This record gives sequence, structure tokens and C-alpha cells, in this order.
Amino acid sequence: MSKDNESLHYMDEEARRKKKMKWTIGIIAFVIFQVVQALFFVLVIMKFKSPKFRVGEFDIQTLNVGTQASPSFDMSFVAPIRIKNTNWGPFKYDASTVSFTYGGVQVGQANIPKSKANFKSTKKIDVPVTLSSNALPTGSDLGNELSSGIITLNSQGELKGKVTVMFMFKKTKISQMNCTMIIDTSTRAVRSSSCK
Repeated sequence: MSKDNESLHYMDEEARRKKKMKWTIGIIAFVIFQVVQALFFVLVIMKFKSPKFRVGEFDIQTLNVGTQASPSFDMSFVAPIRIKNTNWGPFKYDASTVSFTYGGVQVGQANIPKSKANFKSTKKIDVPVTLSSNALPTGSDLGNELSSGIITLNSQGELKGKVTVMFMFKKTKISQMNCTMIIDTSTRAVRSSSCK
């Protein structure tokens, strides 16, 4: 074999080795990209969370209150129900109710129709509500609260539905509401509101 043939053979081997190295690096980069993509999908997209279910701030339309000696109240308002869906798929929920209570006794309720909250959005529902203290026992703390100019209400509810991701992965989720509102009887407005 001549020196020229040896150098050509050596350059041929070197070119094949570089070509194999490029292919190997390309395949490894592709595999790493696929693994990162799969991890993102599993850890972010497929993480199902329970949507947040709350009553927002509202204005009282009518409010009639009794006295400390004869405590009572009747009020009506439009309750802004908010269902915040942070999932990567829609949350389809069944019809439900939100109970408004005073001192553990139900004084009214709001009906939530069957619907859906789209992915990464907040569904807003305005529901008319009428509350009355007629069901309260005579020994309740309502007289003391009315003399202070407030009424403390609780709202509780449960929303059950399914989150669907990519049209095929479904998971049942239950969203709970437990909010406390303090109504100012002189301004006829919500003084404060907090939810758990």
C-alpha cells in the first residue's frame, strides 16, 4: 500500500468516525428533549387540582332588620359565585347548592346550575339569593350582633365534577366552599369576607 492510499484510508476512517459522532450526539439530544417533554407533561399538564369555589363581594339590594329586643333580618342580593379552574382542561360540574347559614342554622340558599369552567379560567355565575332569619331559634346571638350593626353569615357548598385533559384523561374533583361574611347593617354592604 502506498503512502497516498494510507492517508486516504486514514482520512476516510476519520470522516466516518466524525459522521458517527454527529449521529450519536443528535440521537442523544433527541432522547433528552423527549424525556424533558414527557416530564413537563406529567408534572405540569397532568397535575389535576380541585378548582376554587367562592362567593365574591356583592351589594345588598334589600335589607330589613329588627331590633335587639325583637331580632330578625330579611335580605336579598345577587351572589357572584366564582369557580376558578387552574387545570389544563375544562371542569364539567353537576348542579349544586350553596347554603347560607347564621349560627349554624340555614337562612337561605343559592342554586348553581350544571355547567363547565374552561381551562385556566374563572366561571362567573350571578345567582339571586333571599335570606330570612325566620328559622332561627329565639336564643340566638342575633340581637347582640344587630346592636353592633353587623350580621355574620357563612356560605357552604360542594361542587363535584370532572376535569378532562386532552379529551381522554378524566379525573373526578370535588371543590369545597366555606366562606364567612360580615354584613354591615348601616351601609348595607359586605364589611369583610374570608374563605377557607
